[in-house]
Amino acid sequence: MKKEDFNSEWQFVKGYVPSLKVLAMYGKQAQKITLPHDAMIHETRDENTKNGGATGFYPGGVYTYFKTFPVSQEWEEKTVILEFEGVYETAMVYVNGVLAKTNKNGYTNFYVDIARYLNFGEENEIKVVADNSSEENSRWYSGSGIYRGVSLYVGDPVQIPLNGVRITTEEADKDAAVVEISTMVANRSRKKEKLVVTVKFEDEEHQVYEDRVHLTSFAESQNTVHQKIAIEKPKLWNCETPHLYRCTIQIYAGEELLDEQELSYGIRKITLDALRGLRINGEPVKLRGTCIHHDHGILGAAAYEAAEMRKCRLLKEAGFNSVRSAHHPAGKAFLDACDKTGLLVMDELTDMWTIHKNNHDFAFSFLDEWQDMIKHMVDKDYNHACVILYSVGNEIQEIGTERGAEINRMLCNAFKELDATRFTTNGMNALNAAGAKVYPVMQELAPLIRKDAGEAGTNDNSGSNAINSFMKLMEGEAGDAFAVHPIVTEVLEESSESMDIIGFNYLTGRHLLEGELHPNKCVLGTETFPADIARLWKVVNSSKRVLGDFTWTGYDYLGEAGCGIFYYDGKSNFGSNYPDRTAYIGDIDLAGYRRPISFLREIVYGLRKEPYIAVERVDKYGKKCSKTPWMLKDNIASWTWRGYEGKPAVVDVYSDAQEVELFLNGKSLGRKAAGEAHGFTASFETCYEPGVLEAVSYQDGRETGRHLLCTAGEEVLLHVAADQKELRADGEDLCFLTMHLCDAKGTPDLYGKRRIHIEVEGAGTLAAFGNADPQSVESYDAPCWETYDGYALAAVRAGREKGEISVTIWMEGQEEQRQKILIPVNEK
Repeated sequence: MKKEDFNSEWQFVKGYVPSLKVLAMYGKQAQKITLPHDAMIHETRDENTKNGGATGFYPGGVYTYFKTFPVSQEWEEKTVILEFEGVYETAMVYVNGVLAKTNKNGYTNFYVDIARYLNFGEENEIKVVADNSSEENSRWYSGSGIYRGVSLYVGDPVQIPLNGVRITTEEADKDAAVVEISTMVANRSRKKEKLVVTVKFEDEEHQVYEDRVHLTSFAESQNTVHQKIAIEKPKLWNCETPHLYRCTIQIYAGEELLDEQELSYGIRKITLDALRGLRINGEPVKLRGTCIHHDHGILGAAAYEAAEMRKCRLLKEAGFNSVRSAHHPAGKAFLDACDKTGLLVMDELTDMWTIHKNNHDFAFSFLDEWQDMIKHMVDKDYNHACVILYSVGNEIQEIGTERGAEINRMLCNAFKELDATRFTTNGMNALNAAGAKVYPVMQELAPLIRKDAGEAGTNDNSGSNAINSFMKLMEGEAGDAFAVHPIVTEVLEESSESMDIIGFNYLTGRHLLEGELHPNKCVLGTETFPADIARLWKVVNSSKRVLGDFTWTGYDYLGEAGCGIFYYDGKSNFGSNYPDRTAYIGDIDLAGYRRPISFLREIVYGLRKEPYIAVERVDKYGKKCSKTPWMLKDNIASWTWRGYEGKPAVVDVYSDAQEVELFLNGKSLGRKAAGEAHGFTASFETCYEPGVLEAVSYQDGRETGRHLLCTAGEEVLLHVAADQKELRADGEDLCFLTMHLCDAKGTPDLYGKRRIHIEVEGAGTLAAFGNADPQSVESYDAPCWETYDGYALAAVRAGREKGEISVTIWMEGQEEQRQKILIPVNEK
């Protein structure tokens, strides 16, 4: 079937409108848009919305989308299908006023056969009503509307149906690979056809491998053709070299080409066993993973290809080799980006089964929808080299019950029946699974909980600290004792046995025990505390059965607001405090800045040999702040603290070396032990003095690396960097402009604050502008923002015409120092 981009020339109206003709009657005017489009990010945040901090105080709503398009008379005998990759939440698709499809799951791609409703030889109207008005339906920022792409498929009577091609790597090593291509061929006509099906595999050097088979296709029949291609000296796909072949499947009747499909495919073979762990192409791999939500910060949930690529690139540069889509199926654009960048994917089905986590979540529909959800998910994922794991759920509350174990087995088996090439897991949280059984365990472990609370600096068990006491069962000595408790073993036993890989959320203390209980199983930290990386990675490296971990989380996100904010005003985390907008829990913040914990993680992974300096915020020294297990320290890589000269400062140096030495303006502040035995961290206390702070690492007395921070000069300048040199004229391509304050020498100034203005003219528009401040109040549609930790970020969107985008940027009060950036917009 021929695929056509269907994202342009839509009209958008907030609220419900029956048709374009009655807009005026409803007192509304349509806005012309190009998909993808997140309606929620353009809403005014509301302190009183029922969604509260879960969505960052963005309200839900009902939204209507219209598109008119001509339909040729020739289409009367053709198959015509629309694919919606994601509409949040409930979608109703109308064709010429007739309801053609309702879809309840906001994260599942779905198809609408529209041929029977079309008026051939005329203009036709598609209307989509996206209903996200049932607030409290998500635990994180969901977005609203048609936030992923839409495609139109048109097929002749003889065609490759949708999802009709499956490619499987049967063998793969450096000498040879064998790939099987299974192609469905449908003949919807009333006559027999003599066909030839050809397959070509081509690499970037245009080396072509091909095969052809003959097929007699009888009237109104469907056949599957299996072809194998042997490739000599293949370019294998892995995390370091994500090579992609171009695969083209064509169907001929004589010399006439009836249909074709082209796709990218990475040749790789994944294997798993308890003796050797996870292997890709025979090479062992530990999963350096992160969980991520689907939004792109200032852009909301809109799934732009360029935004997905940027996120994947930044995660890869930060040392991650794998991601978990939390907690819903990943979009196609994201999987494409993971294929290209070499990120492995755990694709997750859902956040709940039959027990609600929100008043209006998908638990209402799960038992009615799960089979279609799994089928759509497997169809979407099958040809993506990046996808290696299917997760059937996240912290499912009934997982520790007999019925929960039955559902878990049912879901895992369904995935295995549809795709035997990948593995299944489930992110099990023992606190959820134990249910009421957790309270006697808490009583038993009360001395350890009090001990851990005392070490954390509080023995108050009221209010927010009561919650923190409960959470102590997920960290520290009490957490480890809880993880291996017999009651936890009892409630997780049956569900653990029906998945390929036992997945644990916040149960690091249990990973090695599982090797004794289930010696033929592998274990994975499906969700872990960021600050626990040093201890956790030691566990990962201690056994081949322990495959890796997925931290919460690698990239900051909207919603779950305040999870990781350091409150100095008495507020508590998870308190839904307005105007909190982001979780503030990512290794990378919304502007793309790598926070210090990201470099600590990179050192623990063994990917960075140079030390790294992180300074606790000098302006917050001595102040009490909130703390949860997801938070490490409120620190930043900066030695610019104007007005705090002579004030105390705490400096951490991260290093895998035995010792580190810290120098301030050439004077040694002493040597201290670091490395694995000391959590890869050495702490120093000094007084702030402008100049140069330098760390030197030593192994066996020999210097192994240096890192320095310099105080920025008084003159504050603005540096702007564009991540793309040119854009495509498709209405969807993006250029990200990263802005940061610095001095004349280029030294970053993370303490300074300036209001930045941006103006976009020409062949594009300003898609979004903002900073990483988790408590900001401005709209991402605004053309003026203040820097946060020295940074701001803008996204410029190309139009659909060739030309040039002119971007002008200046700091408030310094209009004479305007910077102009020209971005060419060329053909698609």
